[in-house]
Amino acid sequence: MLLSKRDQAQIERRLIAALSKACETAKAEIEGFSWLTHDVDYERFPSSLMIVWVFDTDASRDEVLANGQDKRMLELTTLALSEANVHVNQVSANVHFDTEEQCQRSNAGDWRQRLTRTRSTRS
Repeated sequence: MLLSKRDQAQIERRLIAALSKACETAKAEIEGFSWLTHDVDYERFPSSLMIVWVFDTDASRDEVLANGQDKRMLELTTLALSEANVHVNQVSANVHFDTEEQCQRSNAGDWRQRLTRTRSTRS
């Protein structure tokens, strides 16, 4: 079912509000976590939704993953999606962990380009 522009805007506002809360919680709890963003193609919503958790360094991300703190980030994502009334089959399939270092190396710090490439590799 195609979503109207109005429906898309409402979903977008709910996602931003809920993910902002998740971001602030994670910044207080998880060392090295910097920010998060999301990307979505509303023609393929919600399967196209990608939540990107961004760390300052590769080492920070790797330590969080090694310590199992990614489970907490998945919990925060699940809670945010629930608050936004967005339902996906498997939250982990809609989450990506990235770093400022990787973006700088691969995309000269251009997050728009990086997210576009991430989306195209998932399609």
